[in-house]
Amino acid sequence: MFKYRDEQTAKKILAAIKDMGVKGRFMHICGTHQDTIVRFGLKPLMDDVGIEVHQGPGCPVCVTTSKEIADAITLARNGVTIAAFGDMMRVPTTIGSLFDAKTDGADVRIVYSVEDAVKMAHEQSGPLVFVGVGFETTAPSTGVPLQKGHLPENFSIYSCHRYTAPCVEALLNMGESKIDGFIMPGHVAVVTGTEPFNYFSEKYNLPQVVCGFEPLDMLMSCYMLCKQIHEGRAEVENEYSRVVRPQGNDKARKIMDDTFYAVDTKWRGFPVIKKSGMALRPEFEQYDATKVHEDILRKTPDVEEEASGCNCGSVLRGLIDSEQCPMFGKGCKPTSPMGPCMVSAEGNCNIAYRFRGKL
Repeated sequence: MFKYRDEQTAKKILAAIKDMGVKGRFMHICGTHQDTIVRFGLKPLMDDVGIEVHQGPGCPVCVTTSKEIADAITLARNGVTIAAFGDMMRVPTTIGSLFDAKTDGADVRIVYSVEDAVKMAHEQSGPLVFVGVGFETTAPSTGVPLQKGHLPENFSIYSCHRYTAPCVEALLNMGESKIDGFIMPGHVAVVTGTEPFNYFSEKYNLPQVVCGFEPLDMLMSCYMLCKQIHEGRAEVENEYSRVVRPQGNDKARKIMDDTFYAVDTKWRGFPVIKKSGMALRPEFEQYDATKVHEDILRKTPDVEEEASGCNCGSVLRGLIDSEQCPMFGKGCKPTSPMGPCMVSAEGNCNIAYRFRGKL
């Protein structure tokens, strides 16, 4: 699991947590953090010292609603080329998936960046829509071609981008589960910095640690949270200081702010969360798929948020672990997913299934 030196460091961190006698229930909101916990078998080690760490809504594809995916499917089935990341293709809805639309003859393509989609639009005459998904980590890259300008007239963006902080507050206000501290996503904080999280420590007396992605990062972040609780503090600490700066990335933030504005948006498993969605600013209306293809999007049929028996919403809110869903590993597997949490490589269910032997 660890190299020898790392193993000794891990033992010291775990012993220090145990010595404090703090029992904590923490939540992270990052699929990569969940991958680290499960891949390296950290859960039983943390359980032994009284620490629980649960995944919240940290998978971008997972929090994207069935309605948004149904919009993309409807566009594809009405003659619009859809370009999206691979994880989006297999997410099931009650009208099928993007891959189903492709099988039926629609022009649906996997891309690795928005630049790929722009290039494809240049090479064709028909309309092309890029489906932008992700938090502050990926939103600036979606904004880059808009800021550069000189885009083809047939290109537009359907934004499924979301802000992280509003969902954290929604989780706290819903009060469904006890959260003693948050392990904040290092990727997001590289862009935003640590400042946006200060609000939660001040208002909710909540310890927080921005965490990196190695096993020792996760253990050290748990130690830092426990130490805050032990000392009666509630602050935002930066364990990932080798990459994250308090002010974040000024250039990336400016691109994001100049491209998007905050709107009320629904998340999978959540009600509408105020100011949590990223919509294209009015000056980019000619590239906003919701405006350009408004007539087609009116044809999108109503869809159920989750398939019968799928508990993805409860997993995303940290109410249950993936293995507690009655469909896990039975009707729902990566080869036959019933929800996005089993589709995406960042989804809790997919991670749990792939690393079952390490749980």
